[in-house]
Amino acid sequence: MRHVIFRVEKERYGLPLAAVKEVVVPPERFTRVPRAPAAVKGVMNLRGRVVTVVELRQLLGLPDGPTPQGRVVLLERGRKDLGLLVTDVDGIEAVERVSTAPGKAIPAVRGVARLKGLAVTVLDPEGLDSAVVGLFTAGQQK
Repeated sequence: MRHVIFRVEKERYGLPLAAVKEVVVPPERFTRVPRAPAAVKGVMNLRGRVVTVVELRQLLGLPDGPTPQGRVVLLERGRKDLGLLVTDVDGIEAVERVSTAPGKAIPAVRGVARLKGLAVTVLDPEGLDSAVVGLFTAGQQK
């Protein structure tokens, strides 16, 4: 199955090609959303559509680091527009085998694959959706 391979700093991630609508250069600034969780960088206008942009690092609970400004990976989610802020996109590659990721299971992570001798964390589009919804519902329960 073909996957879009991208990076957050030096860590490589992949999403099934069918789950990715397109990859775009982010605007200089995002429009902030009042009271949005920290992982939500804001919204951007893309050809008349409002796209919510989430920093992938924070969504996955990774250690803090600089906010990437490289690319926004837009997910193909029907009527909902969601973008993931990442450092860069490496391209499209065939990923044959995905193994279970070691450690605690995270719904947004499907598993780990080997690609050209390097590990790639394969993400689950539905799990990412659930994680984004969880960001907003967790804030309402406080």
